[in-house]
Amino acid sequence: MRRWLRSARFAVAGIRHGWASQRNFRIECVLGGLALLVALWLRAPLAPVLLACGLVLGLELINTALEALVDLVSPEAHPLAKAAKDAAAGAVLLACAFAVAVGAVVLVPPLLRVIGF
Repeated sequence: MRRWLRSARFAVAGIRHGWASQRNFRIECVLGGLALLVALWLRAPLAPVLLACGLVLGLELINTALEALVDLVSPEAHPLAKAAKDAAAGAVLLACAFAVAVGAVVLVPPLLRVIGF
């Protein structure tokens, strides 16, 4: 149990670092929270929204870690460093696009019912 708690503290420190240093992470947290509140208000299924939010936030933290590692290993500009950073950023962008699609599929039909369409 102590090992798990120690690991959990490291993980929470990573999330705190992401929150403190990454503007996009903060924006994604706020947008995810809003999506969850809308899903609760509409009584829409929460699982797809939670999964989409978790995927985006998790990939954002992985992107942050990869950027830090690349900067440590290759402080000067290098085409492979750029490719690694761009691919990680692309993964986050792709997850965001699909999270919006999940939000549209899950939240728009109940929203239309609520507003009378």
